Amino acid sequence: MSVAENDKRYITVEEDFSFAKMISARKKDLNYLWKFKIRILIIGLIGGALGAVMAYLWPVTYTAKLTFVVEEGKSGGGGLLSSLAGQMGFDIGGLTGGTSGVLAGDNVLQLLTSQKMLKQTLLTPLDSGGKYTLADKYADAYKLKADWKDLKTNVKKETIMFPPDTRNYSRLQDSLLHEMIRKLAEKELSVSKPDKKLGFFALTATLKNEELASLICTRLIDEATRFYIETKTKRLRTNVNRFQSRADSIGRLLNRKTYAAAGANAIMLDANPAFATLGVGAELQERDKRVLQTIYSEIIKNLEVSRSMLMQETPTFQIVDEPELPLKKNRMRYASGIAIGGLVIGALFCLILLINKKPELEAQ
Repeated sequence: MSVAENDKRYITVEEDFSFAKMISARKKDLNYLWKFKIRILIIGLIGGALGAVMAYLWPVTYTAKLTFVVEEGKSGGGGLLSSLAGQMGFDIGGLTGGTSGVLAGDNVLQLLTSQKMLKQTLLTPLDSGGKYTLADKYADAYKLKADWKDLKTNVKKETIMFPPDTRNYSRLQDSLLHEMIRKLAEKELSVSKPDKKLGFFALTATLKNEELASLICTRLIDEATRFYIETKTKRLRTNVNRFQSRADSIGRLLNRKTYAAAGANAIMLDANPAFATLGVGAELQERDKRVLQTIYSEIIKNLEVSRSMLMQETPTFQIVDEPELPLKKNRMRYASGIAIGGLVIGALFCLILLINKKPELEAQ
């Protein structure tokens, strides 16, 4: 056999694709499945029953939604240009770094789901003055404390609690608290910006307990608001406190110097004109008084300026819509469960029949 003939043995011709052949093959599959229509129907009914059971056992969750807006206390430069560009769909403020606040732009998405904010939220007392925190309620809602009793590290088999004071926490308590925070941030909390052109944000919490979902939304916003305002105005508040302390100190010195100057002037009324230097003391007291008055007036002026700047820079954190009970209830409907179960189980059974069909039927 020549080399050319040997090469021809390995030459394969690819079959042309045809819609007619594909449709014909699918018709044969349908005709084959039609022979098992009773079995397919029975399997589909069984799948629907399983879907109904799944809908019954499906965990019920509640969704709390909170909408808020952050208004910066003092807008940056280029406000008119940003407004004109915003009407044409351009965000100049974002390009120029105008929204550099802690909660400005998309930073809110990271802040509200940060470990610090979630930890402070979970450790807030459920009631005022109580030791039962939101973390305890979360653990009870998901029935975690019964599972934690069986942990190997929990030698005493005690019920694990999460008081607000974390200084005496054990390693086990810290680990379990971090696990709750991780689950909350990754699966049960979401922060979104419905419209990128607007400054509205939406915080959504979906949990198994209705009251817990509402409380986590509102408490998380309270913690974020406090953190935001303190961070935003920290420098200005420090300046105000410094000027206030200085003004109080100079004010006390000025009061003492005023009394001293008045006493020196009273001595001058009965002074002997023969002593030429008797009026020097009164003059020195008066000079010191005028110096302190000048310093005091400048400090008070700077204090009022700092207070005005603090009021201008303090942002407005406004809640638009709060979660109200009863919350949205999420559960699988029986109709959906039956339809999903019947279609999935029926489709799998049909697929098994087609895979295992007889070669002679496949060749027809």
